[in-house]
Amino acid sequence: MKVALLLGIAVVSLGAASAPPPQKVDLLIRGGTIYTGSDAPFIGDVAISGDHIVSVSKHANVSAARVIDAKGMIVSPGFIDPHTHMGGDLASKDPAKRLVPAFLMQGVTTAFIGNDGGGSPDLAKVLGSAATKPVGINYAAWVGFGAVREKVVGEDNREPTPAEMATMKGLVADAMCHGALGLSTGLFYAPQSFAKTEEVIELAKEAGKRGGSYDSHIRDESSYTVGLDAAIDEAIRIGREGGLPAHISHIKALGVDVQGEAPKIIAKIEAARARGEKVTANQYPWSASGTSLVASLVPLWAQDGGRPALLKRFDDPSLMQKMHEGMTENLRKRGGPDKLLIAEGKYKNRYLDSVAKEMNLAPVDAAIAVIRIGDPGTISFNQSEADIAAFMKMPWVMTGSDASGGHPRVYGTFARKYDKYVKTDHVITLREFIERSSALTADTFGLAGRGHLRKGAYADVVVFDPKTYASRATYEAPTELAAGVQTVVVNGVLAVDKGAMTGKAAGRALPHKPTPGTCG
Repeated sequence: MKVALLLGIAVVSLGAASAPPPQKVDLLIRGGTIYTGSDAPFIGDVAISGDHIVSVSKHANVSAARVIDAKGMIVSPGFIDPHTHMGGDLASKDPAKRLVPAFLMQGVTTAFIGNDGGGSPDLAKVLGSAATKPVGINYAAWVGFGAVREKVVGEDNREPTPAEMATMKGLVADAMCHGALGLSTGLFYAPQSFAKTEEVIELAKEAGKRGGSYDSHIRDESSYTVGLDAAIDEAIRIGREGGLPAHISHIKALGVDVQGEAPKIIAKIEAARARGEKVTANQYPWSASGTSLVASLVPLWAQDGGRPALLKRFDDPSLMQKMHEGMTENLRKRGGPDKLLIAEGKYKNRYLDSVAKEMNLAPVDAAIAVIRIGDPGTISFNQSEADIAAFMKMPWVMTGSDASGGHPRVYGTFARKYDKYVKTDHVITLREFIERSSALTADTFGLAGRGHLRKGAYADVVVFDPKTYASRATYEAPTELAAGVQTVVVNGVLAVDKGAMTGKAAGRALPHKPTPGTCG
């Protein structure tokens, strides 16, 4: 009897010894529906220590310093925005701006800057800024073709000299060696629009040989110059001949002349991908685009030489008929004066037709009068829902905000895409939304350790309520924070807790690693 009792005790002791003790972790997100970025969803736990994920499982055997109950919530990788104009905020002297609450309150933990050919060619400075000015989100940066060209050539409509081309190539190479993602362009905008395709290819080669990508606001999203079809061809060609992946930013069919062309553009890109060419795109889920009043209406020839030259042309009677004709045609393409909303300045939240009526002027003359004061951001309602849905369904189209002042896409892009196109219109599934807002972007641009919930990955995580996650920003009130995000973790630090900003700036600059041996 004593022997049996002793044996029983031994067995129990062995059983207790075989169970590993709970691992101590900093943070446990418990019981949410987990979308890892690459797997089917399941209910489980995400355990975090330091800036990394320790485990993603159905039940984590851990002892956590802080436990977040995520029951009924969606747990996903932090969202990654590949096209923004937030460089100014991220480098601001104001710590509150550097937190970028508009992004964090949507679950965006990483953003790209330097898009549309903008930003600064000094990537060492751009990416080094976070060391002295802490930021709320991670960021990576492009080297902008426009920034490089303006520094070397200026704003005139001319080709670079051989010496200038060599200088520009050197600037791109240096930027790549200091961590640029690749080369971005905004070929729709003057003075970038003055560059020929071959010039862009030569600079793209410098990015391509160092492992970068080519990102483009294409030369024409409408029928302004070469047309949408030819502009897509040009972007694909630059990627092919530059030896690097091509990425089309905020893909769309803009304006009355090209609405309905999404299927044709999709077929063109699918054909390139079938040939083995790497072509992807990003898209914002809004039917209205955003740019400046000058870019919307003023013909490119009139922008040669920049704003001073443009204002002189406004005062030249011999040019006004030609100017009027060009601006009238561009206004037609955008749907007319009642489709053009001024988003900044004296006439903020006023449509051009209303401003013209107040001034007692024709719409084009009213636009000229506004431009004389400045060049405000504008919003034009120029896309069809059918085209938006067609592009969104493509597995190579990721979510991107094109975040810029005056447009609700800054505060609401990711939340709106979920609320309208997943929850209400059923254009894509929840899993597709999450993966194309995180993993696809990280994998396409080589953000190692980002975009997925997996052991060893950086702890960038969003927890949101599927019942209430939605954009509250509108065209008339574009700065309303999104609803429904409960928790956001950036590099293991709680940036949003219980639906409110914590004020902690845990973001990092994410320099892209150039191809070994390509930087001296």
